[in-house]
Amino acid sequence: MNVTPTPAQERAALEWLGRLHDQPGSGDQALFTRWLRADPAHVQAYSQAQVLWELSEAPARTLASEEALVLQGYLNAMNTSKRSRRVRRFGALAVAACLWMMVSLGVGWQPSHWIDDIGADYVTAPGEVKTFTLADHSRVTLDADSAIAVDFNHGERLIQLRRGAGFFSVTHTGEPFVVEAGSGEARVLGTQFAVRLQPTGAEVTVLSGRVGVAASQLGSQQILTAGQQMAYADGIAQPLLTVDSEARLAWRDGWLNYYKTPLADVIKDLGRYYPGRILLLDDAMGARRVSGSFPSKDPQAVLNALQTVLGFEQHNLLGKVIIVR
Repeated sequence: MNVTPTPAQERAALEWLGRLHDQPGSGDQALFTRWLRADPAHVQAYSQAQVLWELSEAPARTLASEEALVLQGYLNAMNTSKRSRRVRRFGALAVAACLWMMVSLGVGWQPSHWIDDIGADYVTAPGEVKTFTLADHSRVTLDADSAIAVDFNHGERLIQLRRGAGFFSVTHTGEPFVVEAGSGEARVLGTQFAVRLQPTGAEVTVLSGRVGVAASQLGSQQILTAGQQMAYADGIAQPLLTVDSEARLAWRDGWLNYYKTPLADVIKDLGRYYPGRILLLDDAMGARRVSGSFPSKDPQAVLNALQTVLGFEQHNLLGKVIIVR
């Protein structure tokens, strides 16, 4: 007889699987046997859980390790006071909880996000693109899953890009408008431009006006004008590019445009619009090039279209994690 487990039964099966994979107590096996025999749906749920475990254990441990590094970096930045030592002990528990949640439940908990959001003034959720008006009447459109902190109190208008990307329409007030991102900054008086964080730096794209970009706090500025883009990484500026700024900034209108872009970068972009995690487990597949224009509001549909062309496998775990391989 075919039975469909309820979400509660699926969660219970995953909890049992995690419990039995760890160090089960002397009575755990008997309790598990009674639970398994209590309902045919439990057998089906546990069978599904075993498949999910085999599929998700490796990427879940990878994610847990990544988040543990983020947490440790945050804790290391604290002082060594008694209060800090208490937080450090809590952090170890948080890392353990992160590992348990990812391995046992396959969900995409991301402490790096709430660490970024501490002190942020404006934040967007995954899938949310939103425009905010700042105190000087400048406007910022944040891409999905982004965060900024704002400080207008020291003779300049300072924005810290903490996560994601922002498009800035700057009002001329006579005070510099500075966007700090990674090791460098973009400095203007009045213009329209975007800044996107990258793993070790940022990318600046100018739609109109002039922007001075420095790859490090003490580095020299390079002036960008409309239709130009420059990235920097580890404090080193990369070559200036001429680009179609409107196409590069189409995310403001719900579109993601690519030309010979590695699939790994496309999946990273889609991850900002998916309310969970998208994991690419095949480096060779990630290097395949993608060209096209895709709606950002439906990452699953984009993956389905790319799957048809590129032939990769994808697996959806509990509606929270998509694995591409």
